[in-house]
Amino acid sequence: MSEYTFSLEMDVRDYECDIQGIVNNAVYQNYLEHARHEYLKQVGIDFVELARKGINLVVVRAELDYKMPLISGDKFRVDLKMERESRIKFAFYQDIVRLSDEKTMVKGKIIGTALNTRGRPEIPDELNRLLE
Repeated sequence: MSEYTFSLEMDVRDYECDIQGIVNNAVYQNYLEHARHEYLKQVGIDFVELARKGINLVVVRAELDYKMPLISGDKFRVDLKMERESRIKFAFYQDIVRLSDEKTMVKGKIIGTALNTRGRPEIPDELNRLLE
């Protein structure tokens, strides 16, 4: 976990599970997104305020490797680190780890960019400072 810069603990809720009793694969993206938003808040970047200014942070690619399923009642942690991918892209490397045994359930790489008021990719200053 030392490679990560942020971690967030969460619980699986019953309604997130499918008929097989496991977390539906689409729900993992919600977990990852929630952790990204919480991380940005922690480092002083207000996602909502950026949107009000016409700067939209968007996902352009999501790569998820499902290792093992979570089930209702599982407690887990989303670990995260953010890195620059290019001049106009950044990546969140995220793992979902079950707390009871520290097993990695999902490994993800989410690539994003920021769109300026003209809809063009442009990383805002506050994100550039974070990525330096």
